[in-house]
Amino acid sequence: WLVLAQSCWGFTRPATGMPHAPTTIISQLASTSSTETKATTSQDTKAPPRTGFAQQLLDFALASPIWTYILVPQARSTMVKTAEANGIPWQGAKQWLKENSQQRPILEAEYDVPSYYKKAFHAYQDGNLNWDAALEVEIASCSVGARNFPQYGSQGEDAFRGAFESALNQALAKILDMGCGTGMSTRRLARNFPQASSIQGIDLSPYFVEIGRQLLDLEPKGFQDGGPWVSNIVNDDRIEYLVGDAANTNLQAGSFDVVNLQFVLHELPPEAAVGIVDEALRLLKPNGQLWICEMDFEAPAYAAQRANALLFSLIRSTEPYLDEYAESISSLFDYIQRKFSNATVVPATGRHYALVATKGSLHSSDGPGVLTDQRFDRDGNYRVEDKHLKVWESRQ
Repeated sequence: WLVLAQSCWGFTRPATGMPHAPTTIISQLASTSSTETKATTSQDTKAPPRTGFAQQLLDFALASPIWTYILVPQARSTMVKTAEANGIPWQGAKQWLKENSQQRPILEAEYDVPSYYKKAFHAYQDGNLNWDAALEVEIASCSVGARNFPQYGSQGEDAFRGAFESALNQALAKILDMGCGTGMSTRRLARNFPQASSIQGIDLSPYFVEIGRQLLDLEPKGFQDGGPWVSNIVNDDRIEYLVGDAANTNLQAGSFDVVNLQFVLHELPPEAAVGIVDEALRLLKPNGQLWICEMDFEAPAYAAQRANALLFSLIRSTEPYLDEYAESISSLFDYIQRKFSNATVVPATGRHYALVATKGSLHSSDGPGVLTDQRFDRDGNYRVEDKHLKVWESRQ
């Protein structure tokens, strides 16, 4: 969950009762000058792979019971403390959802997931295949937002997700939200794109999908409006949740205008990420778009964090594929460039990028496309200032 505190994303339109913080954030991002952030080029900031005896000891610790009894509780404690310090009712919201939803036994025979998905993720030994993870994921995301935009406190999640809208094309009809979890990103897509005819979310976890469906039925109000939940939820009959593998959806080829990937790739081994990009390309209509937002380990803040072996090992304790992801970002960009007609990468926050890749038309020629990387200015500075909380901080 410490790494969750570096992540999340979405769009600009605020939920009912929330101030228009995202619009402010977007204007701040647009006006950030090259002198505001003292960064260097992506090649200079990228942390080298860690080797040697000390790293072997850290890797051994992550594979031992220390992971379960020390590192994971510490990661969880950081997230809960952040929530409480910012007025987010972690325990109360979880208890409300637990009492008002049904957690039926789900047998392994009911779903089929790839082997990488069975590893421990975040603060859960069973990863995303359990009810606790499904009950807490949206609460944890609010805590994440408070860490990413501490100046907005409990409203930081809405501000953070709003920071990515300027990279997106809003002319669309059908949207697929891959790795939708309990539907936070899916609901925001529905709210921000009323012209879309359908918004489908797909996730490997039947627990997450089931909670997502029940939240739509419950339609709770957020705690800031006197309700029991962490956000306002309004049912939308355009939303449909599916249990399935984003790399093999069995959905009709060429049927979507947009495929959306919000903080999914860092939880995958690189080969699985490539498989999902391939499936997204198959599903998109000609001139359709793939939207990606992810952690950027070529950003100075994350590169410095990764260069600290001890600190990064604490973060990595809840994210089994994080190192592989960090090493594969450039390769992933190259792969997307080869597969799509054109793509643009921009900094969304001081630690995250947004990428929009457009599929070629039916008449476009084969061959590599063009990828425009706008994360760094001409002086090598990362274009957005990092304002994230330090690991030991709970609020600004």
